[in-house]
Amino acid sequence: MPRAKPKGEKPKPAAPAPAPGQRRLLGRLVRRLARGVVRWIGIALGGVVLWVGAYTVIDPPGDYYMAREWLRLGKLQHSWRDLDEISPDLARAAIAAEDATFCEHWGFDIAAIEKALTAGAEGKRLRGASTISQQVAKNVFLWQGRSWLRKGLEAGFTVLIEAIWTKRRIVEVYLNTAEFDAGVFGAEAAAQHYFHRPAAALTLDQAARLAAVLPDPKDRSPVRATAFMNRRAAAIADGARTLEAEGRARCIE
Repeated sequence: MPRAKPKGEKPKPAAPAPAPGQRRLLGRLVRRLARGVVRWIGIALGGVVLWVGAYTVIDPPGDYYMAREWLRLGKLQHSWRDLDEISPDLARAAIAAEDATFCEHWGFDIAAIEKALTAGAEGKRLRGASTISQQVAKNVFLWQGRSWLRKGLEAGFTVLIEAIWTKRRIVEVYLNTAEFDAGVFGAEAAAQHYFHRPAAALTLDQAARLAAVLPDPKDRSPVRATAFMNRRAAAIADGARTLEAEGRARCIE
């Protein structure tokens, strides 16, 4: 039941409507702000495209994770090598271990993503949905960790990498920025660190053992011949031979 107004109480005056001049001024300010936001987004996107494009010819000097490890350890082992200076067995072994359909997809392994989503819905954890291209996007341009922001940025960088770089360049950057032990980055440093030889001279068995540590480089070692590492390296070596025999690694030749 509505409350009766006391005698003598005056109704509150309605708020005055903005004058036409004020409305026009507010509209101009909103449009100017929107144009400024669009302009800055365009500049940022253009800068990112130039950044990714520059790395088609310039070797990345390092990345956020390398810098963090250098600060933590006080030193790093890292020597850049072009893909022609790295054993093709290692390139094929890395693809066999991390992304068997690398030459066939455009940056994302849809089948692996669907399996990972299904496993997640069932409360399981399935590794393998992240392609080599996605790992390069994360390693070179972003930071480690799990967040929707980072995953979204990773997807954007992955699209640019696949659009601008060749498959050979993607694998070359991957093999030069992957971590193989604490403070050991890249194929050359790993080959010297573990086998005392250049990356170009790695055998298939050595290459497979190096590829086997990529998911967990701080807890796995290619020279520690555990039963798991032996089985994993043998499976990777078989996968590398299959890729070569079927021509499914031709994109990096």
